[in-house]
Amino acid sequence: MESGEYVPGSVYFYAPNKGAAIFFAIAFAFSGFYHIYQCFHYKSWRLTGLYVFCAVLFAAGFVVRAWGAFDYTNLVKYIVSVCLIYGAPPLLELANYNILGRVLYYAPYHSPIHPGRVITTFAFISAVVEALNGNGVSLTANQSLPEWRQNIGRALLKASLMIQVVVIILFVLLAVVFHRRCCNAGMTNKKLYGPLYTLYISTSLLFARTVFRVVEYWSIADQDYWKPGFDPKDLSPTIRYESFFYVFEAMLMLINHVLMNARHPRMWLPKSTKTYLSRKDGVTEIDGPGYKDSRPFWVTLVDPFDMHGLLSGGKKKADNFWDGDGGDGAGGKKEAV
Repeated sequence: MESGEYVPGSVYFYAPNKGAAIFFAIAFAFSGFYHIYQCFHYKSWRLTGLYVFCAVLFAAGFVVRAWGAFDYTNLVKYIVSVCLIYGAPPLLELANYNILGRVLYYAPYHSPIHPGRVITTFAFISAVVEALNGNGVSLTANQSLPEWRQNIGRALLKASLMIQVVVIILFVLLAVVFHRRCCNAGMTNKKLYGPLYTLYISTSLLFARTVFRVVEYWSIADQDYWKPGFDPKDLSPTIRYESFFYVFEAMLMLINHVLMNARHPRMWLPKSTKTYLSRKDGVTEIDGPGYKDSRPFWVTLVDPFDMHGLLSGGKKKADNFWDGDGGDGAGGKKEAV
């Protein structure tokens, strides 16, 4: 039973649970092996290959954490485990961006954004967040810096965490707008909505984890815990009790991994991004020319919705290849779902 008391010499604050770390290392390894099988089975390395990589990060992180549980005064083992475990969730968000883009390719005429811009736009924002986070950590961790520079570091960390929350909200809004357009158009194809519902659940898990990280950091951001006379009992329960870490970090991310095992997006989505549902009946799959964006890459980053084209009237109607298919794919192959 956890006491919430500081364990002298521990870099974790508490004495880490060995059994829990071993369990999660094995669980993520099993999920990762199954993701490898699914990537081969569905030929979906480009779509869900990140789940394999994240499973490796999680499994390795918990192996090191279990190792560190036998030597909880070792700072190097702690840092390695934290970097591995905390480095995976942002990549899982990136995987979700990729999956949503594939869903939008399946019904491109209802997409609020070019499907290919989903991952590039959100990945670009995520890169900015990581830059803020990295600078914030470097300024905060260097106690030789003056107080005002350390405060800048704390502000950067807080900003990066809040932006992460905003990005997830914007991502959900994009999915909801697309979902609503499909519903209003009378589309009832389960192959379209199956991966969307999975993304909603996955994003909810990632959102809960991010909110926990915000609460956790806010609780210690202004604590002078490195100075003499600091009472460890003044720290937040999220730091003093390991169970918070296992519930809001380890368990949520394991559920997310197993969710994608059980509801793999390729169970519904076609292999090619050029295959889309006929606008006429929402059931027939058509092999089209593919949804291209002729604008320079840097323009797509700063204007992913092509507002300039819409406002100036310069958006090419020819880009809307689905308008002329009449349900026959504009010369493409017609397939039954």
